Amino acid sequence: MSQITTHVLDTASGTPARGVPVTLLTTDGRVLAEAITNDDGRVPDLGPDAVPPGTYRIAFDTASYFRACGVDSFFPSVTIDFLLTDSSQHYHVPLLLSPFAYSTYRGS
Repeated sequence: MSQITTHVLDTASGTPARGVPVTLLTTDGRVLAEAITNDDGRVPDLGPDAVPPGTYRIAFDTASYFRACGVDSFFPSVTIDFLLTDSSQHYHVPLLLSPFAYSTYRGS
């Protein structure tokens, strides 16, 4: 399993958000990995097995997801910056998404 994982839940429909393009980057814009959420809205293999401590960014292409669902939305993308302090830990960064709002937290 990757050291960094994510999942996306569509809180408006109450279902996992399948098919969301996700990109893991360094804060200077270097792409570390690209993936698409699976049927359970998860990306279990986002990036390398280990990355050094530092600040990283996950970008979610929410416009593609909502367009595929036939739903108008306000946020065409969501970008989350987070600080990885311990390279021995697993970091899970979920996204709770609706057409006009989103939230996130450090998961387990």
